[in-house]
Amino acid sequence: MNHPHPRTRIAIFAVLALVLQACSQDEVSEVSTADAGAAGSLWTGTELLGGETVEFPAVLEEKPAVMVFWATWCPYCKAFMPYTREIQKDYAEHGVQIITFNAKERGKGDPRAYIESLNFPTVTIADADPIAEQYGVDFIPGLMVVDGQGEVVYRRGWTELPAGQKVAQQWDSEVRSALDETLGLNSASAP
Repeated sequence: MNHPHPRTRIAIFAVLALVLQACSQDEVSEVSTADAGAAGSLWTGTELLGGETVEFPAVLEEKPAVMVFWATWCPYCKAFMPYTREIQKDYAEHGVQIITFNAKERGKGDPRAYIESLNFPTVTIADADPIAEQYGVDFIPGLMVVDGQGEVVYRRGWTELPAGQKVAQQWDSEVRSALDETLGLNSASAP
């Protein structure tokens, strides 16, 4: 019986591991940290609740923003989204906005009801799959911070943590650090 060369077996196992990882992450979040500083995209979207046209980067009004690509079915999104309320409140004096994008929804939920249930104002873009594609968001939540010109200054990395409070707190801390740096706040004066 012929057995494959050890290097061939390793390559086969590596490919299988990648395939299994991709399949198992259908509802797991991942966004590459590569090119975190890449130029922001220009886009136009429709606000989910009011139907107004939103243009980027004009919507920033030259202030940083937290951008979250989410779907109603995503457990990671559900864990993190409540933290955006506190981020918005804590950085309001600096003009920081929360801009959310309903993406990869797959017809599984009611985005309008979900965003209304958060009970705080956000700019929420409906049907944002094309915008997610512009930013290279393959898995959600896509979470990033942009500066006032729309340049991405933070993009969350991959995690093995399960959805829940621990990963949400980690992302909250990372977003706050990125905002502090972008705004020129030192840790002693940060919100």
